[in-house]
Amino acid sequence: MKFYLLSDNVDTQMGMRLAGIDGIVIHTEEEVRRNLKEVMQRSDVAVVLITHTLFELCPELIMDYKLNVRQPLIVEIPDRHGNGRTSDSITKYVHDAIGIKID
Repeated sequence: MKFYLLSDNVDTQMGMRLAGIDGIVIHTEEEVRRNLKEVMQRSDVAVVLITHTLFELCPELIMDYKLNVRQPLIVEIPDRHGNGRTSDSITKYVHDAIGIKID
């Protein structure tokens, strides 16, 4: 089982490639939807890494996969500028998953 990267920039892809992680550089919502669908069907991928910028193009689709598909796991990573999820992302994920609000 391996990791796979969906990135919006070459720098992130090259860094991950140096760590042995394959991936692709894409930029549009259509590309995210198409490539995510393909990688979610691969039996050899255990974790899909996706940059924050790409996550923001279709968050509802990605959250649907996160909540309803057991494998592969989708992990949002900061892009090269340090953008990432807000500090309450875990509480939002718990709320979306089981309907409990944590303050």
